Amino acid sequence: MNKTQIAIAAAMLSSVFSAAQAADPAPTPDWTFTGNMALSSEYRTRGISQSDKKPALSGGFDLAHSSGFYFGNWNSNIDSDYYNGSNLEMDFYTGFKYPVGAVTLDVGAFYYYYPGSGRRNSRTIDNKEIYVAASYGPVTAKLYYPINDFFSTQKNFGGKDADGSYYLDLSGSHDLGGGFGLIAHYGYQKLKGAAKLSQIGSTKLAKDYSDWKLGVTYTFGGGFVAGLTYIDTDIDTANSAVSLTKNISGATGVLSLSKTF
Repeated sequence: MNKTQIAIAAAMLSSVFSAAQAADPAPTPDWTFTGNMALSSEYRTRGISQSDKKPALSGGFDLAHSSGFYFGNWNSNIDSDYYNGSNLEMDFYTGFKYPVGAVTLDVGAFYYYYPGSGRRNSRTIDNKEIYVAASYGPVTAKLYYPINDFFSTQKNFGGKDADGSYYLDLSGSHDLGGGFGLIAHYGYQKLKGAAKLSQIGSTKLAKDYSDWKLGVTYTFGGGFVAGLTYIDTDIDTANSAVSLTKNISGATGVLSLSKTF
């Protein structure tokens, strides 16, 4: 075999190996890391404004293992009067997801931390919850159950503990095509003991309430998503530290722009 034939053979072998390598998919990493940031016209959770109906900047990260284990953190500015001097909410969560047929089960724990709460001779605030969820396609049902003083209500206001409180979250999404999506949510909060909420214009404390939202999203290139969401509840409650009449749980529209990276 002359040099030309050797060169041709080597080139053919190189082409074969390159094609074989291209055909083999890259191995899936055991760990995946994602981050997120969002700017919203208001931060609401469970239908109630946490930012006194003012804009909020939020962000966090998620670390997930191929086994189903995950850990994450999410943070947002909040109303310091509502949280005894804290102007930041830091959420930490961990859990495990695993498929059972067409359903994905999810169990985990959530810790809500409010650094700086307890100022001006007030009490600190935090909350710990466990949760269990089941997802089928784009629909998810999730139940949260507190495992200590619910958002420190008993410590701050006295009375019976909040044992037996829970929150049920039913959520779904639908791809409308063309980058548009539809999101929907219904939530039910059961309140026990000191966790009951005061109502504007009433001396009766609320033992439970419902919240709901319906929104449209649009996905841009580069991981950006814009959203417009209608949010409402069946309760009128106020941040009593600032005003007894300003409703922070009434109907509102929330604009948002988020990015995942």
